[in-house]
Amino acid sequence: MSRKRPGLDEAMITNRPSDSQHRLSTVAARAAVAEEAAHGAVMPPLHLSSNFRFKSFGVPDRYDYTRSGNPTRTELEQALARLEGGTRAVATPSGMAAVTLLLSRLRPGARLVAPFDGYGGTHRLMSTLAERAQIELLFLDYGAQEAEARLRAFRPDLVWLETPSNPLLRITDLRRCISWARAVGAEVAVDNTFLTPFGQQPFRFGADFVVHSTTKAINGHSDVVAGAVVARTEAQGEDIAWWANCLGLCQAPFDAYMTLRGLRTLPMRLRQMEASALHLAARLRAAQGVAAVHFPGLRDHPGHAIALEQQSSFGFMLAFELSEGRAAAQAFVESLCLFTLAESLGGVESLVCHPRTMTHAAMDEAARLKAGIGEGLLRLAVGCEGLEDLVEDLNRGLAAVR
Repeated sequence: MSRKRPGLDEAMITNRPSDSQHRLSTVAARAAVAEEAAHGAVMPPLHLSSNFRFKSFGVPDRYDYTRSGNPTRTELEQALARLEGGTRAVATPSGMAAVTLLLSRLRPGARLVAPFDGYGGTHRLMSTLAERAQIELLFLDYGAQEAEARLRAFRPDLVWLETPSNPLLRITDLRRCISWARAVGAEVAVDNTFLTPFGQQPFRFGADFVVHSTTKAINGHSDVVAGAVVARTEAQGEDIAWWANCLGLCQAPFDAYMTLRGLRTLPMRLRQMEASALHLAARLRAAQGVAAVHFPGLRDHPGHAIALEQQSSFGFMLAFELSEGRAAAQAFVESLCLFTLAESLGGVESLVCHPRTMTHAAMDEAARLKAGIGEGLLRLAVGCEGLEDLVEDLNRGLAAVR
């Protein structure tokens, strides 16, 4: 049964987490707490050592070299695996390293299906691998009427999903698309960066891997670049761990320490960020000069019903299109005081992004147009500032384009 959420036509919204979310909050808050045996430290220490002594000749201990494993990184990986409901996680040096790790498992000539409107960096990497004939690639609109037939005919080895999509917040029906992949024997990876385990859990719908740029909301303080892959089964977990060690796609201990520190406050941050995003989306929808607002919490959003079924949060990301295009986008951005013009998302600070010239600049023009990434599109990552201050800043930007 889905947890029904209020629509934006209603007044002030106070999020009330479900019992399962409360339990996840405990997992996040208590990860590796009071487990240090040597001195009884409540908070886990940071293990910066690059190497570890062997028990005896030819007999390594649990850790021998930090590329292969590190106690601090293990603590973060265990927490992420528990939160997502997977068996094993591998923490990587960046979100794109997490993407690279999964794609590295593909054999030459393997077939990959990916969203036509996903993150620009992912699109660039996949396109380059296809141009080099290392993989066969199909960019697909999973919501199109012919999507299932095209996917089945292509017979992929891996299906890549990103929901909500970046930057237009399109919603992909996980249950339906994963069933298509299963019918042709494909594995499924889901980028869950926008929602985190507290907003969506793809393993419940049969995904094989969950991918994160933990740079974003999981760390939440814009001071670490990092990523993670979580596996559904033990065998898949061992496989990604082997590839991570082989390729050196392993997160540094300090970054793992900082990410685990940020993870502890994730559920509280998300509740405030989502509540503010709900209000801002409603205001933008009623504003002059705004041609469209993209936010799954809007009742008229095409993916609203699916979001209600598969998500426990509408998230903190929204996008909107200004009627007057690039000039209006520039005027809006240059009038802001709180929303900082920068890439990334999910930090305590609110950000504004012009995807056409920033996050999706690497996409070719035809791909951008197909995805709907125009000159007047702006993306907001809502942070933890006071709602009244964010509203005032939004009004400043809107006044500049009227």
